[in-house]
Amino acid sequence: MSAIVWYLDRGAALVAYPALYLAVLTGVLYNTESFGVLHEAARRIHIELAVFAMIVTLLHAGLGVLDAWFVVTGQVPEPAYPVPYFLSGVAVGVGALLLLVVAVLGLTDAKRFQRPWGPRVVHSFSYAGFAFGTIHAAAIGTDLMGLVRPVLGPSVAFLVYVLLLRVLVLRGVTPVTTTSQ
Repeated sequence: MSAIVWYLDRGAALVAYPALYLAVLTGVLYNTESFGVLHEAARRIHIELAVFAMIVTLLHAGLGVLDAWFVVTGQVPEPAYPVPYFLSGVAVGVGALLLLVVAVLGLTDAKRFQRPWGPRVVHSFSYAGFAFGTIHAAAIGTDLMGLVRPVLGPSVAFLVYVLLLRVLVLRGVTPVTTTSQ
């Protein structure tokens, strides 16, 4: 039973992280018309992609709690690193989940939030949630250890680049050139 939980947990994590990555990327492009065709594509898929990512993330969270329980109670062998490190990684994952849930509530239950914490500000918590999720994946994602440096780092750097480009464009610092046909 514990082996099945481990495989399902890791499988959900390996689907959830790329889905969250794409949800964040399309979210950055969602409200910035100057990104042209990328903006239009993001408008078409962001919400559905984000819903899918949250469903798989919640599945991973539920299975992850069960898997962590198996580790803490000694029902399965300890990971290759100390249990306190493992539990710290789990705590970071829980923090990521909480931030993501609050970010989703920022738009699905907008009346709950008042200025200065309006729905868009609260929804921006998704960036912090994704950052915590990235730390969680790199810290205890045993399936990702060989991918942290060659894949995870550059892909997160690309997200930061697109986000900074969006900020510069919206503030008028970087002029946007558009071509019309």
